[in-house]
Amino acid sequence: MEGSNNKSGENGHQDSCGVLLVTANLGSLFEDLDNMMPIWLKAFYKVLQRLQPRFVAIHCQEVGGKNFETGMNLVNNFIETLFGSEEMRCYRRSHVVMDKNYQATDDFTALGNIYFIHDSIASPKYYDFKSKEFRECEGHVRYLDNLSQSTSHEKMKFPKNLFPESKFSRKGFLRTRWCINGSIFDLINLHLFHDASNVIAMQSFPSTYSNKRKKALLAVLDRLENDQHDKVPYFVFGDFNFRLDTHDVVKALTTSASGEYIKEDNDVVKVIFTENGNSGKVVLTLEKKKFEASEISPNKAKWLLQFDKEAGSFSEHFLEHEKSFAPSYPYSEDMNQGENYMQTRVPSWCDRVFYSKSANESLIMTNDNQAEYEVIGADVCMGDHKPVYLHFSLANSKDFENQDIVWRKFNNLSPIFKETAV
Repeated sequence: MEGSNNKSGENGHQDSCGVLLVTANLGSLFEDLDNMMPIWLKAFYKVLQRLQPRFVAIHCQEVGGKNFETGMNLVNNFIETLFGSEEMRCYRRSHVVMDKNYQATDDFTALGNIYFIHDSIASPKYYDFKSKEFRECEGHVRYLDNLSQSTSHEKMKFPKNLFPESKFSRKGFLRTRWCINGSIFDLINLHLFHDASNVIAMQSFPSTYSNKRKKALLAVLDRLENDQHDKVPYFVFGDFNFRLDTHDVVKALTTSASGEYIKEDNDVVKVIFTENGNSGKVVLTLEKKKFEASEISPNKAKWLLQFDKEAGSFSEHFLEHEKSFAPSYPYSEDMNQGENYMQTRVPSWCDRVFYSKSANESLIMTNDNQAEYEVIGADVCMGDHKPVYLHFSLANSKDFENQDIVWRKFNNLSPIFKETAV
């Protein structure tokens, strides 16, 4: 990987290193791994080669796919293929933790964290949550079928009372901590609940699903703030399942239309909005898992940003880079329709990268012209979710002479989070 974007500072220090954070819901990938994996990896490698990051983190959700009982057998193949390419030749240190044990139903999250470090990074370290010490990252360490033996992560499946209708699914978080170039930070993989029904979601905002997501995320933030480990800046990236204000989206699409509400057993199961007048044109058809609207497509999605409200509930807790990409979900799973949305849900920015205010102040270089917040594979089929990445330059903590000074710096930070009522 020629042409590093790193610059050397005084006394041989690297002033910065490129960091690439990727969130990728892989549910669709494992449904057709033979055909989709080459396309997925090609799009990923294209970004890797162009940006040439020094530290890469991929946070995966729905590892093994929707049919995880059979799809889990394909996970190791995906990891081996990912690391076996020519593009990875300069990343000879890696750390992988995968939650594959679907038989542990009370604990299973289907989350997976993949990290790889460029040869130019000196002495990268990961945190041991048991001993509360940092350990040197050497060679390729993979916890694929033996996650319980790893002490380099913290995992939590959300308690059943937080799930909509109290129905268990693969949702939770998977956390690691790193020391790169003297900078210490947490990386949290998160998967929150989806909207089970468009009909229910359109009734009000925030919807019942949005409220459940908020409670779950606040539980994660509270745990980060009050657990036994030192408080450090963090990045949380994953499938938040944040949805648009469906009520107002429907209202905007149907300003000149009338709705026909079809019921079964006294419950609305379908709504058909027809343009007023004599045209008879149907402008929107909405069912539990159907959202057919001709006015929504990836190249006509910028206007939807005004309805992206869920993340606003956490504006006091974390930040996000400006979005210029179309909603990352739900894209077609048809290999020939990768640029189009499925007509199943309101297109939304489900896949996000957020960072704490302390990370913004101490880790992300100011005036970073190379910062990018984008999707991977916009023009090809990547599954129903487009992977989303944030690339930035990590400021080098060259003034820290030892780890004790680093700890003192972070322990003196004021609390990042304030608990709010839901």
